[in-house]
Amino acid sequence: MCKPSSIILVLIALICVASFHDVTLAEMTCAAASKERPGGQATSRGSINNRNTFSNASGNLSFSKEFDFKIGSALFDKLWVSSPASTKSSDGLGPLYNARSCGRCHVNNGRGHTPKANWPDDNAVSLLLRLSIPAQTDEHKKLLAAGRVNVIPEPTYGTQLQDIAIQGHVGEGRVHITYEEKIVTFADGEVVSLRVPKYRITDLGYGPLHPQTLVSPRISPQMIGLGLLEAVPEKQILAYADPKDQNGDGVSGRPNRVWSLENNRLMLGRFGWKAGSPTILQQTAEAFAGDIGISSDLIRKPYGDCTSNQAFCRKAPHGENSKQPEINRTLLKLVAFYSRNLAVPRRQNVHARAIQNGEALFHNIGCAACHVPKFVTGEASPDPNLRSQTIWPYTDLLLHDMGPGLADERPEGKAGGREWRTAPLWGIGQTKAVSGHTFFLHDGRARNLTEAILWHGGEAQTARDKFSKLSKQEREQLIAFVKSL
Repeated sequence: MCKPSSIILVLIALICVASFHDVTLAEMTCAAASKERPGGQATSRGSINNRNTFSNASGNLSFSKEFDFKIGSALFDKLWVSSPASTKSSDGLGPLYNARSCGRCHVNNGRGHTPKANWPDDNAVSLLLRLSIPAQTDEHKKLLAAGRVNVIPEPTYGTQLQDIAIQGHVGEGRVHITYEEKIVTFADGEVVSLRVPKYRITDLGYGPLHPQTLVSPRISPQMIGLGLLEAVPEKQILAYADPKDQNGDGVSGRPNRVWSLENNRLMLGRFGWKAGSPTILQQTAEAFAGDIGISSDLIRKPYGDCTSNQAFCRKAPHGENSKQPEINRTLLKLVAFYSRNLAVPRRQNVHARAIQNGEALFHNIGCAACHVPKFVTGEASPDPNLRSQTIWPYTDLLLHDMGPGLADERPEGKAGGREWRTAPLWGIGQTKAVSGHTFFLHDGRARNLTEAILWHGGEAQTARDKFSKLSKQEREQLIAFVKSL
């Protein structure tokens, strides 16, 4: 016997293929059906509300490609070991690193977390500190202007602080986080406390930091839907760019342009908290090099992020040979394939009245100006199953000034110190089930979605202020809608 929900879905499907005299009703009904599958036909067929919700393959992945997905999954979770080792296919770790596998940062393919209050008993494996310095020379300025590099590395510690090292070496330092509470009051009198983080680095293993060091904390983002975002044609994304705010709505999103190691040219940045990477393959190679210390043919650095000021580190044994990097192109592509095809879960309770009311509020107060609901993927994806899909990621993939409260003051490529890429919202309601927490924003400071919204400033200030003036019921409806995505 069909469940009521099944009957509703069948009726919607029949409506969508029928001929309509009332086009508006047809479009609205079909749109509702489409929103239940935010990844189009690639939406996950797996279960929801559990720790494996973000670990399913694209729903339309062919049977012949499922093996590649499973091999990629195994490589994603593979623990690398230091050289020399008898396991030649797994050695090359470090010498300095943040994690021994991709899965140690992206646990269950979900969001990272901030360390617990009893640090160092808990580790910061899913939170790291990015490092850089302002341009010091004309050569630095030329490299940045041409987009050949996104940042100038800190001279001794490189592009990120790596707190773990192989035997015989020392980690670069330890991260300590303290919080101050900031009280915010809604228009109806309800009070919310926001955490204001302060970061401190101790136990520096290789001498002092450069006096102009710029520091940006980052937690690892969720992994779902990346291949669909990569498949959105650039033209669609740029249609939402308005760097001079010509329409006067206060929102002036702009693209980041970053260097493609694969194509040897500037491309649209799509991935990372500041859209600092143009493709999934490059982002994968960058993570292997920076987080684990594993070289690839895109980043041929067997010593990882060790700098010339860390000579002992650079001389450590590694897993390269004259012909092959520590992870070869075939295996790197399998990890990228896995990352591209981690499926977006289906939505819940799309037709509930509270959810629909929350969606209307989401649009009315201006959230959708940056969190653009819908795109259609193009034909350029290397994976045919990700092409021509109507998707609902709720992002424009553009950079926005988020105000002084969220500023890290660390530029990355064309992104300024107050700018962040609009984070996709799909799957956000599954964070607790997958990751065991509800920490949001680039450094996990927000403990729930309400706090995350209240941290919005800059171009999002107007929408944030409108949210604070909603009634309690309206706020709850808006949050319920976001959780349903």
